Amino acid sequence: MRSTNRAEQADQRRAELLEATRKVVLERGLAHTRIADIAKSVNVSGGLIHYHFATKDELITAMLRATLDIEGARLGELVAGPGTAIERLDRVLRYYIPESRSDQSWLLWIDAWNTALREPAVSEIMLELESAWLGALTQVLADGTESGEFSCEDPAASAERIDAMLDGLIIRYTLHPAALTRSRLLDHAHTAAAREAGIEPSSFE
Repeated sequence: MRSTNRAEQADQRRAELLEATRKVVLERGLAHTRIADIAKSVNVSGGLIHYHFATKDELITAMLRATLDIEGARLGELVAGPGTAIERLDRVLRYYIPESRSDQSWLLWIDAWNTALREPAVSEIMLELESAWLGALTQVLADGTESGEFSCEDPAASAERIDAMLDGLIIRYTLHPAALTRSRLLDHAHTAAAREAGIEPSSFE
């Protein structure tokens, strides 16, 4: 019982440190976050953090993976959820698009893309994130085609085109507030997805 409690306490402490890391990274950026900053934010010593995570890179990677796991689980729920293929595709698109320009998830992932150029561990996580989104889009498009709702010859290729377009537009939406509204971004997403699925954009209304 005692060892179980210790294990639970260790898991809880790790979760607290991961959440603190996420908050500090969002404030300072991945490149400028230090162990000392994280320790200060939760009023613990740097030694305690190193007890749970040997290096800063290990801590950052664990935080990104925890975030990926949460978002991946939610994405899976949307894909497997109730409703028509059109309704599920719409839910996936709306989940993909940030709620605002200060959306914490997208700010984190945009920062991580830059870090991934030099950090193989982060690059691997970004590839897993991309694969999760491509898999979700592919599955919904394939389901809709099988049910007769969609007419999509190559769901995987269609998913890649939708994904690439959304990534570019979301970066523009996030970095250049005057250039693109969220409403227009969602319209673009619906138009592109409709073309790939062989339906009218009005089907999403």
